[in-house]
Amino acid sequence: MTVKNSFKNGSIKEMPIFSNVIYQGDDLIYKNNPLKPDEFYTPILQGCYPDPALTRKGDDYYMVCSSFAMFPGVPIFHSKDLVNWTDLGGVLNKVSEFNPHDTGISQGVYAPGITYNPHNDTFYMIVTAFTGGMGNIIVKTKDPMKGWGSPIKLGFDGIDPCIFFDDNGKGYIVHNDAPDKGKALYEGHRVIKVWEYDLVNDKVIPGSDKIIVDGGVDLSKKPIWIEAPHLYKKDGRYYLMCAEGGTGDNHSEVIFISDNPKGTFKPASNNPILTQRYFPQNRTDKVDWAGHADLVLGPDNKYYGVFLGIRPNDKNRVNTGRETFMLPVDWSGIFPVFENGLVPLEPKIKMPKGVTENKTGKDGFFPNGNFTFTENFTSEKLDYRWIGLRGPRESFSTVTKKGLQIKPFEVNIKEVKPTSTLFYRQQHNTFSFASTIDYKPASEKDLAGIVCLQSERFNYVFGITKKGKDTYVVLQRTEKGQSKIIASTKIEIKKNIRLQVKATGDSYQFSYALNGVDFENLGGSVSGDILSTNVAGGFTGALVGLYATAANDAHAE
Repeated sequence: MTVKNSFKNGSIKEMPIFSNVIYQGDDLIYKNNPLKPDEFYTPILQGCYPDPALTRKGDDYYMVCSSFAMFPGVPIFHSKDLVNWTDLGGVLNKVSEFNPHDTGISQGVYAPGITYNPHNDTFYMIVTAFTGGMGNIIVKTKDPMKGWGSPIKLGFDGIDPCIFFDDNGKGYIVHNDAPDKGKALYEGHRVIKVWEYDLVNDKVIPGSDKIIVDGGVDLSKKPIWIEAPHLYKKDGRYYLMCAEGGTGDNHSEVIFISDNPKGTFKPASNNPILTQRYFPQNRTDKVDWAGHADLVLGPDNKYYGVFLGIRPNDKNRVNTGRETFMLPVDWSGIFPVFENGLVPLEPKIKMPKGVTENKTGKDGFFPNGNFTFTENFTSEKLDYRWIGLRGPRESFSTVTKKGLQIKPFEVNIKEVKPTSTLFYRQQHNTFSFASTIDYKPASEKDLAGIVCLQSERFNYVFGITKKGKDTYVVLQRTEKGQSKIIASTKIEIKKNIRLQVKATGDSYQFSYALNGVDFENLGGSVSGDILSTNVAGGFTGALVGLYATAANDAHAE
């Protein structure tokens, strides 16, 4: 999307201009584990890219993830080799069709599925939308590079839908649901249902639904949150792969087999086929919560699986959110098993045979490991890594010769409304993020700067505002929706000011430089606890953003 100037009013001098943004990741694990020529890093998508699903058409692979209330919805990536991925933006990018404007950050859309149907040469993306009464929806395209059709509502409840096409062209949808009314046996008891799908009218066939898994692998053990189902067919038999145990430290991936897509499905004797729950909590370089997976046949004719996992910080808290990992999968026997998925996960894996070059971070391919992202806002087209929250970034941002101008909404970061904030995912536990800002606030209601956000109720605001005739830099901490000023200091802005946040694990430091070079800390070292899902709850990872508001409540003291 091209960034257009959609500003109708507001004084230009009150609109901050952001320039020279630098995000730098510096995690020790990547320094200690340099890549060999035939290796690549996992997670393949760092930061809040959970619930991955992928599909293949010929030599093209497409992968989607959850985005919740971020906009556009359902990030999508393309690859030719499973190693080097290109960011294509979001599938749901029309606010007229997907509008999470009034949803909490962990609502919106999550747990997508993507499937290519060779019988009609069509891609299907199916997802649950918690906004606008949409529910489960499906969109289609002949070419994901060229965008997607409008959402089609599907008439069933539950979450985590996935669509499967059999060899005869027949379609099926599987999804998580609650047990039939009055039949829930315990908290977290869920079922997996299957429906037959009408490809002509794009709807499930009424009355065709059937419960194919009740509770999980073994109902007598009261398994919780059987979810994220995917159907596959191999060697004439049907496989149902699901997550089990909840998306926390008991998360796992399990598999079932049947001679019919509508069951009966029998669990494998060697479940789980992927988990990290059995290992000491204090292990070094810990990866945890592994599960919610999908499988695809790789370019070397070997199977690979993508799944979510987390890399906690030094306080064992999750700030970067649930990320997309990858492992090779051994499917030489009856059941698939994630290779090294039942031992502590390593940060790198071998590239598929025949893939000759790791281009991540080069030639337009998505980076991973440690990297630096520099944004000067010189291109009309914003990098897709920049996102809005509850609404499109184009509604408040425009590229100028001096940088990116943000029109401040009369909304602050704590409101469940679209905010005038251009967000970037925190992708490392140790990172820095800095921007130069050309801005002179006119009143106490005006503020522009940087925000570090886990949700509308848990965040830090670090910005420039006014008190009386004086200009201040302020640092505000919001926990459970309650805000307090950590520190503030009076400044004189003679030219642009540079703001920076640096994190080393749980320790975050906010600094400013009036000359662009010599940084002065404000507020000392503060805890990143409120930027973790452990403290804030929810399903997302921390975001860092370029923020402007005309409804500021972070007042200098």
